[in-house]
Amino acid sequence: MAISSTQRERTQSKAVVIFGPTGVGKTDLILSTFDSGAEIISADSVQVYRHFDIGSAKPSIEERRGIIHHLIDIMDPWEQFTAGDFALSAQRLVGEIGKRGRVPLISGGTAYYIKEFAYGMSESPKSDPDIRREVASLVEDRGGDWAYSYLKEIDPVYHSKINRNDIYRISRAIEVYYQSGRPLSSFSSPADLRRDIDLLMLCLERDKAELDERIDRRVDSMARMGLYDEIRHIFSLGADESWPAMQAIGYKEFLLYQRSGELSLSGVLSMIKQSSKRYAKRQMTFFRSLEGVKFFHPDDRAAIEREVGFFLGR
Repeated sequence: MAISSTQRERTQSKAVVIFGPTGVGKTDLILSTFDSGAEIISADSVQVYRHFDIGSAKPSIEERRGIIHHLIDIMDPWEQFTAGDFALSAQRLVGEIGKRGRVPLISGGTAYYIKEFAYGMSESPKSDPDIRREVASLVEDRGGDWAYSYLKEIDPVYHSKINRNDIYRISRAIEVYYQSGRPLSSFSSPADLRRDIDLLMLCLERDKAELDERIDRRVDSMARMGLYDEIRHIFSLGADESWPAMQAIGYKEFLLYQRSGELSLSGVLSMIKQSSKRYAKRQMTFFRSLEGVKFFHPDDRAAIEREVGFFLGR
């Protein structure tokens, strides 16, 4: 979609947010629809990490040359990048992109990133590096089972929503408790969309059978592209379950493979497919709960272009 100079002048306080479940076709739609008059802010909690390329479906270097991408390859995989970090970064980038006369286009599938930006940050305290290191040391010494049990003691509400293997979020909840003396679930989040930035919220959706088939093809394609080699490289860097990036689907399954003497590589791929399908279902449930969202099939590009053009004042 070409963006005229008149449109660019009008979009400094606007941002287009395009999101959807894993495998729905966000990247293909955006790269075929938008031109260099837009800049993409990636709302993907794995693409933010260096070395995690194939399993995160990270846009290629060639694709990133066509349209500027932000918040990709900015963190080492053992570092935390929270939803709050994303919201602050995205807010700053929206202003900077608008000043350049371009359209800020936020795109991804990490639901908490999308919500934290679109609604504004929750009241929970910003992560403290010293406390983060202290908690990481405790989890490493005492193990993930201890951390999950301790979370149940200090925050049973949040504990009921978190998988026992999600060390990243478990650790974050413990950090908040150590830092504030309050459970993470006690901090409220804004209930309405932010008003300081005019947002167009577009969610891409496909029916279940279509999306499931795409996910199967996508995982098989990742294997052909060299996902196994990427995993071996990541393990050579010292990866373990304490790395936030290793909690992502497409990577955490290989931790099980590493520990198991029975799980095959084909079994890992099957696990990734099933986990991705369950995750896609949870994503859509979450996205349907957000305010002001307009839903489109990714192939309905003419309607999407009309919606974006109207929003930008074409």
